Amino acid sequence: MRFLAGNAVALLENGEQYFPALESAIDRARCEIFLQSYIFENDRIGRRIAAALCRAAGRGVVVRLMVDGFGARSFVAGLMPELAAAGVQVLVYRRELRPLSLRRHRLRRLHRKLVVVDGREAFVGGINIVDDFEPGGGPHPRYDYAVHVQGPLLEPIVASAHRLWRLVAWASFRRREALPLLAPPYGAPAGTIRAAFVLRDNLRYRRAIEDAYLEAIAGAEKEIVIANAYFFPGRRFRQTLAEAAARGVRITLLLQGVSDHPMQAYATRALYPFFLERGIRLFEYHRSHLHAKVAVVDGHWATVGSSNIDPFSLLMAREANVVVDDVAFASALHASLEAAIRSGARELNAADWRRQPILRRALSWLSYQLLRLGIGIAGYRGRH
Repeated sequence: MRFLAGNAVALLENGEQYFPALESAIDRARCEIFLQSYIFENDRIGRRIAAALCRAAGRGVVVRLMVDGFGARSFVAGLMPELAAAGVQVLVYRRELRPLSLRRHRLRRLHRKLVVVDGREAFVGGINIVDDFEPGGGPHPRYDYAVHVQGPLLEPIVASAHRLWRLVAWASFRRREALPLLAPPYGAPAGTIRAAFVLRDNLRYRRAIEDAYLEAIAGAEKEIVIANAYFFPGRRFRQTLAEAAARGVRITLLLQGVSDHPMQAYATRALYPFFLERGIRLFEYHRSHLHAKVAVVDGHWATVGSSNIDPFSLLMAREANVVVDDVAFASALHASLEAAIRSGARELNAADWRRQPILRRALSWLSYQLLRLGIGIAGYRGRH
């Protein structure tokens, strides 16, 4: 993890802040856009961003859109033909051809949410191209974060977007062609923030994001706050948190209370006694779907990205996080998380868990075992 100084990194909370900023950046584009997303939905937001991409292609911008073959499978039959007809270049990462296949590579997904515009600005975070408001859901938006980046950090971000585009293009078309980078990164200083761009893939950076978390947790002296949508940490991660709690670090976990993956939610709850017995504070967010993947450590270290703390993200998917070492940025994220806890979360304690019906606790235990079995069948064991 290489920190670069001189960046401007702006925190964006929920789609309410993210999508207007993204659309504005697309409308400013003059040369080249890379957009990677796990989900690109054919809804109000998806059509709005698709229209912006089509406008860019119409004025001569090279638009390179990559979506995941599983997460965006409805996109292929829905919006994809319209975008392609408008001149947008579209690649599908590991297209779903055999839905019932149990082969391990099916689990290796493109889970990044990353946009680069003209090599001058980038967005990295956890927000998919999908409406913040669930169809038929409540009045509050899906809770998530992204960052807008300018400065020297553009160099590794642009390089990663270009490299993955070339890789998937070669794999898709079975031929190697020159795919020049039309808008090289503009890495001039744009602010005062030290930040690093951290990837997870299946080759060079297999444990980079997990190691970044573990290094920060192991070095924590005062406080750790983690908000994570799908939280199913392995033994090494759990032990590092327990050791931090044992030396007096205040630890707060903000997890999903409203879940869109019930089995994983029940499996996560099987871990609650481990954390509660060690004095780690646990909150469940019930106001809407929590989709955030962020953390703040000791008031200066912070991360925002696409990576959950679960086997899918840490062992299988392509992920991207930005790590920031800056008091003002970390304070802003910390204040936002505190506000979310006050307005939409409920704290749990060990007594609450013991009062849970036996059937619910049994379901949590069974889900935990099934998830571990699935990880084993996929071939991922060891410390996780």
